[in-house]
Amino acid sequence: MTETIVAPSDLAVRELAARDEPAVLSLLGASLAGGPTGERTADFFRWKHAANPFGRSPGLVAEADGRVVGLRVFLRWEFSAAGQTVPAVRAVDTATHPDFQGKGIFRRLTMALLDGLGSDPDGPQLVFNTPNGNSLPGYLKMGWQPVGNVPVAVRPVRLGRFLRGFRSASAGRGQPAAGPVTCPLPAAAAVFTDAGARGSLAELVDEVVAADDKEQRLHTRRSLDYLEWRYADAPGLDYRVLTVERAGRLAGVAFGRPRRRGALTELTLAEVIVRPGDRGSARRLLWAATRAGCDHVATHLPAATDIGRAGRRAGYVDPPRTGLTLVTRPFPGYQSTLPDPRSLSSWRFSLGDLEVF
Repeated sequence: MTETIVAPSDLAVRELAARDEPAVLSLLGASLAGGPTGERTADFFRWKHAANPFGRSPGLVAEADGRVVGLRVFLRWEFSAAGQTVPAVRAVDTATHPDFQGKGIFRRLTMALLDGLGSDPDGPQLVFNTPNGNSLPGYLKMGWQPVGNVPVAVRPVRLGRFLRGFRSASAGRGQPAAGPVTCPLPAAAAVFTDAGARGSLAELVDEVVAADDKEQRLHTRRSLDYLEWRYADAPGLDYRVLTVERAGRLAGVAFGRPRRRGALTELTLAEVIVRPGDRGSARRLLWAATRAGCDHVATHLPAATDIGRAGRRAGYVDPPRTGLTLVTRPFPGYQSTLPDPRSLSSWRFSLGDLEVF
């Protein structure tokens, strides 16, 4: 087979358009396989990049002879710090066709997208993501700065099985299990489709958002629309919901999804929301997650929060050599009055903010 040779001048770079969807899905499948849902579907792509309440995703494609051979998309996001909105983007979908790899397409598309967003006075103030070990060096060469490791806490449920599975995975042994994970928790959509539950959740979220206005660290701007999009509407991700009440009133809610982790089953607990100071409800939610039928629960316990303190009391620990590597690249217009995004202490995350989807 003759190698395809394409010089940089032979590539056409332009904005991602709706008509590109079939070609882009084919490209993603060819270069990145099935993704988090196991297949690259139009519904998932549209949910992620068109229905996002933070805005439509900006993206670029590279063409060679009229054929889409490269893709770079940033997912719009919004953080808040001390009541101030901080628009951001998350570097997500990137793909280069196998026939065109090693020709600088990834860098060219990424830098062009950064330049376009950076020149917009109303555009994002930073870009962030959690690259794996293979892609990290490339991001650092393009000006991304390492922030640190965001730990992922684990709570074993079936201890013996968990330890055997963890050792096998660490040693590169064991076969991944197949088939869906059995989970008794209701679908996340349940708290959004029932009028009474939705109203109670809206009241809880409003109180939490009001309290978050005092939070000095960068944190995701949570709203009812955001939570519904992120956990109820996501095609193929099977998020479930846990709730706790106090005196007949919704006191806390959590969203997570059961999934396979090699030979083990995991409840990835993406979001835990309770009223400020209600460590008891946080603890009840974290305990309830252990009864979801999985071998273990995985989540992030943000420092200096009721959820973090409750998680430690409930037996959640940070295993060694685990976690997510956070990197960021502030745009030139990043305001000096905001927390320094290059410091891990400037951030307050949930696992749902960083989970790959």
